[in-house]
Amino acid sequence: MNIEVFLQQHLIEFERFEHPPLENCTEADRLKLHRPGQRLKNLFLRDNYGRRHFLLITRADKAVDLKQLSRDLKISRLGFASAERMQKFLGVSPGHVSLLALINDPEHQVELWFDADICNGQAFQCHPLVNTVTLVLSEANVERFLNLVGHRPKILDIPEVGGQKV
Repeated sequence: MNIEVFLQQHLIEFERFEHPPLENCTEADRLKLHRPGQRLKNLFLRDNYGRRHFLLITRADKAVDLKQLSRDLKISRLGFASAERMQKFLGVSPGHVSLLALINDPEHQVELWFDADICNGQAFQCHPLVNTVTLVLSEANVERFLNLVGHRPKILDIPEVGGQKV
């Protein structure tokens, strides 16, 4: 699926930026890339039993306290899902995931969580299923995309390691 074609077909506007491959937020920092919108961290998680899967979108600089989040949500031991699970449920490899990968989840097996910190009116930076391009979408266009693919984000106050809330 070419996500850019999908967005264009549905009149969802975006800005496009090409760059070297970015496996994580640290690499973007190292390359000193400047793009509009907020940088995001995309964590693909699973419960202890591997029955539930979650895509958590948070600030790029936030150290998420998964133990506290597990307690807060009463979910048995949240942890990172494997690359195999990411491929199975979202159709991408580690380093390529963003909320746009939900286009590959028509059965809605992945629950989408947004950190309340990112719901601030700023545009979102998203990989379009590859990590050599960043698309910048307004919050309204993110909402339109999510409506089209049938995913509704759950807005959560995500705990940070050390108990700090920004």
